[in-house]
This record gives sequence, C-alpha cells and structure tokens, in this order.
Amino acid sequence: MEDQQGPEDLEEGRGGARDAPAGSGPRDDGSGQDARRRRIAAWRASERTLCRMPGEYGMGERLTALAADARAVYDTTEMPDFYGDGPVAELERRTAGLLGFPAAAFFPTGTMAQQAALRAWAGRTGNATVALHPLAHPEVHERRAFGTVSALRTVHPTTAPRLPTAEEIRDFEEPFGTLMLELPLRDAGFVLPTWQELTDVVEAARERDAVVHFDGARLWECAVHFERPLEEIARLADSVYVSYYKTLEGLSGAALVGPESLVDEARTWRHRYGGQLFQQYPAALSALVGLDRVLPKLPAYVAHARVVAEGLADGFAKAGVPWFRINPGVPHTHQFQVWLPYEADALDEAGLGQSEETGVTLFRRWFPAPAGPPGVAYTELTVTEPGLSWSAEDVRDAAAEFVRRLAQGSD
Repeated sequence: MEDQQGPEDLEEGRGGARDAPAGSGPRDDGSGQDARRRRIAAWRASERTLCRMPGEYGMGERLTALAADARAVYDTTEMPDFYGDGPVAELERRTAGLLGFPAAAFFPTGTMAQQAALRAWAGRTGNATVALHPLAHPEVHERRAFGTVSALRTVHPTTAPRLPTAEEIRDFEEPFGTLMLELPLRDAGFVLPTWQELTDVVEAARERDAVVHFDGARLWECAVHFERPLEEIARLADSVYVSYYKTLEGLSGAALVGPESLVDEARTWRHRYGGQLFQQYPAALSALVGLDRVLPKLPAYVAHARVVAEGLADGFAKAGVPWFRINPGVPHTHQFQVWLPYEADALDEAGLGQSEETGVTLFRRWFPAPAGPPGVAYTELTVTEPGLSWSAEDVRDAAAEFVRRLAQGSD
C-alpha cells in the first residue's frame, strides 16, 4: 500500500514527514477525526515526550516561531523569492557547500527531485533501469511514480532488510544505469551499512559503469554512524537528494545536489514536472533555520537514541514481555523501530492512555507487521530535543507503565 497515513504524516510525523511505513494504512473508522483530535490533544498536553511533532502545533504557532527564528538566518526585510532567487538561492548555496558539490536545486518534494535526477542520469548513461531496494521510498510510498511518470524501470539486487552488498551488485544478472541507495533505509529500521560496506558497494557499481545516487532524505543523521563528515559521505555518490523536513524540522522541501550540468538539467525537469513555484520563502527560511539549529544537535540525538533503546529493552525484559525487538538493537540514527507481539489497536490504546493519564508519551501510533503472523505490530521512535532529558531509568519506568496498561487492556 502506498502513501497511507502513518508515523510520519503531518499529524504524527517526526520532523514533518508524511510518508507511511511499508504495508501500513489508516485504521480509523468514521470517527477518525475525533480519534485524531484525541491523540493530538494528549500529545500536546504531555509533559514528557521523546520528540515533538509538527501536527502538535497550530499554524499560527509555527508561523510566529518561523518569523522570529528566520531573522537569525536571513535578512527578512529583503524581498521574498520569485521563482527561486533570494532565500531559496541562499539555501541552495549552503546545501551544496555542506555536501561538497558544486550545485544544488531546491524542489518542493523529494519525489520530484529524485525523478528529475534519475531521469537525467538515464539519458546520460543510456540505461533507464535503476537498481534499488524493494523497501526504498520510491517503491513503497510513491505510487509507482518512477515507471508511470518518468519511464524508469526498477530492479532489486537484494530483498534482505539491508542495503545490497558489493557482491550482490557485482553478481546481479542484468545491467542498470543507476544504483540508488537510501541512507538510512527507513522501512528496514533506519539501518545503515558500515563505512567499508558502503564504499565497497559504490565501487562495485562503478565497476559496472553505473552512476550512484543517494536517497539521502535523512542523510543529515548518518554522520555519527559512519564517523565521517557529511561532505565525505555525500561525495561517495554522483548525486544526492536531501530533505529539509524529515530531519531538520522544516516546513517542506528538498534539494538535489550534484554536478552543475546535472543540476541544470534537473531544473529543466523540475519546471516540466510543475515544480517551478512562484514563491517558496517560508519553506526555504525554515530549512535555513534547520541547518543552523537542528543539524548541530543531531549527534546528541543519535547518542541519546541508543540510551533510549537500551532502556526500552531493559524495561521490557524486566516487565516480562514474552518477546520484543528493538531494530536495530543499537540504533544507527536517532530513529529506530520497536516490535511487540500484540495487536496494533491494543498498543495504540495503551500508549494513548498513558499519555492522557500520566502526561508521559512514550509511544504514538502502532502498525500491523507488513508480513509474518498476525498479532505482531511495530512503531517508530525518534529522539529529538525533548528526549534528551530522559534517563535510562525514566525510559525503563515508562516502559513498565506501558506494559502494565497493556496487560490491563487484555484482561
């Protein structure tokens, strides 16, 4: 199922994303709006939470905050952008510099940015086949846009819940023009390869005369795992897409970085796809704020996500949960999955009750496992600024309370 509501839609997404986990879908009935209001009210009122999400703020709150914050990153007395100049051009310049490329182009969506990039690479390589993971965002969340809109064909070097290995790339039975790697691979648990594995797979693709494109929507949060600066990570690829709202808490928008000639061609496709917008300064300003204020905090978020994951595992074990999984066991970024052997509705109700009655929000939405036996569900956790105040003991206590409520609900 594609483009369904999930942990990252505007209501309950981390950092403002709207895409849903693989296989998830809306589970609200006709009273869905009432249920949504109940969730938001509980989350907004919570005194303790691991992160705050865009759906918890009214439009006035966000616009007021942006107006105040933008003055620190751009001269807001100047005229707004018109078709991509002003603050949009400044955002492109800063993004290209951060990632070590000569050029960048702002796009209203990552879906459009990647289609423009891969369509341009297909023309240059003479091969419209893109090798990527079957759990990659374009395969799961974009309604088959690559093939339907851009005449691209996709193939899958591996189905394992990780990125392909160098051996799998070298041994793949058919040619492809572009290898697309999602860093991190969100639907597998925000997982990343090791640095050596990443460099090896890039080299294997180049041995096959393929170009390498990074779906780096969340590339910003990968530096801790790889122990490398963003520029060194990004420059492994021939082009990179990054999002401004999935990690950096912007309003919307994405960028494509790469060689000047490729970015120029992508701008042409952006216009053809309808992405040459008259004004985008609110999104651009919020992205500049994210680069200044959120990006420097990501290492602390990643480090603390590991504290939270360890506290959850300890809490579940002490509470006697028959089976659970923290995926990955040591988070690669500040986001990770939690799996439990219960129905998603029961988990939702236990978490919401905890929020309403104790003012502590540990878990938000749960979703049925996309495969495997029934009665297993998962959620995605993100640790941002509010979560830094949680100790491992706080997490263990919250997990114990959640399990207690879950047991009560099943009686």
